Amino acid sequence: MKELPNQTQIDYGFEATSDLGGIWEFRYIHRAKDFPNVENKTRRTAISTIIAVISVIVLIAIAAGAYYFLLAPGTNPSTTTTTSTRTSSATTVALSMILNGSTSAGFYKNTVVTFAYTKDYVCTPALSKFATNQTEANLAAAKTSCEVGGGNSTAVAGAAPVFILVPAFAGLSIFGVPSLGATSQGYPTFNHQLIFTQCGAGGTISACFDHPTLIYSPYFTAVEQHIGIKTGVFGLPEGVLPTPAHDHVVNYVGGSSIPWDVITVLVFDPNVMPDAATGQCHQWVTSDLANPTGNCLTSFDALAKAVTTQTTATANANMTQSDPIYSTLGGVKTQVAIPGVPIVSDTSPTNTNLFLYFSVSSSSPYKP
Repeated sequence: MKELPNQTQIDYGFEATSDLGGIWEFRYIHRAKDFPNVENKTRRTAISTIIAVISVIVLIAIAAGAYYFLLAPGTNPSTTTTTSTRTSSATTVALSMILNGSTSAGFYKNTVVTFAYTKDYVCTPALSKFATNQTEANLAAAKTSCEVGGGNSTAVAGAAPVFILVPAFAGLSIFGVPSLGATSQGYPTFNHQLIFTQCGAGGTISACFDHPTLIYSPYFTAVEQHIGIKTGVFGLPEGVLPTPAHDHVVNYVGGSSIPWDVITVLVFDPNVMPDAATGQCHQWVTSDLANPTGNCLTSFDALAKAVTTQTTATANANMTQSDPIYSTLGGVKTQVAIPGVPIVSDTSPTNTNLFLYFSVSSSSPYKP
C-alpha cells in the first residue's frame, strides 16, 4: 500500500492525502498563505539552492522550446533511422512506425491492438466545472476545452474506460519540446534514450489523430509553480500544455466504434512502461522487486497491480533524473499513480473530461 503521510504539504501546489485504502487524492492549493514557509515577496521565491538552479535551467530551456512549439509544430525531421524500440539510443523512429491518419494503437490483455477513430473527440462537461481556480480555468478555456483533474464518465452515454499511460518518469520531455528533453519527433526520453509511445506529444509529427493539441490541468500548474513559473509557458495560460505523449490500455475489442472516457495514469516506474509496438517491457533501473517488469502495463490486471505495488525503482528512476513531476507530488512509491481513481475496472471513474470515439480490432497496426 502507499505510504504517504496524511496531509503532507508540498511546496508550490499540492496537498496530498492518503486514505486507508492507499488511494491518493491531490488537492491543488492556490493561496500562498497555505504555505507558511514560503515567502510571498517575489513571484519566483526559491525553495532551495537546488530548486533555484533547476528553475533557471528550465526557464532557459522553455525560452528555446517556445520557438519550437509555437513557430514550428510538426516539423518533419530531415533524417530517420530504422529503429523503434525503447531501448535504443536513437533519437528518431522510422516514419513508417508513426501512425498517421485515423489509426493508432493500444494494449488489450497483453496484445497490441488497432484503434480506428470514427468521430471528433469531445470534452465535456466544461473544464470550469472541475476547477478550483475559476480565473485560471477561464483563461485556459480560451485555448482548450479539455482538462485533466476531474471528470464525469457518464457525461457521454455508453462510454468505456481507456487508460492512457503517461511516462511521468521522463519528466518534462513528455510534452514534446526538444529543449526540454524530447526528440525532434515529439517522443519523450529517459537517460538519453527514446521512449517509443503510441502517441507522441500534441502538436508534433507523432501526435495521434483526434487528440487535443493542448490540455489544461491543475497538475500542470503545480509543476510549473514548483519550478518557479507563475504565468504559464509557451505564451499559454497557466496550466495549459501540449497533450503528453502516451500509450493506451483498453479492456474491450471488436464490434463497432463506441465512446471512450479517458483516464490518465502517471507511470513512475520505467520498468513497467511497455514498448508501443511490441508490448514488451525492459528493465531500465534497479528494483527491489523479484520481477521488475512483472507488471508490464499491457492489461487492466497489470495496471491494477501496479497501482498498489511499491518499489525502489520509482525513486531510482525519478530522483536521479531530478524529475519535477515526481518531486511536485512529493515522491511516489508505487509504480503508477492514477489521481482520483480508486479502482481499475470497466466501471472506473474518470479523471478527465475527454471522450474519444474509436473501434478496436485485434490485429496490430505496426508493420512486422
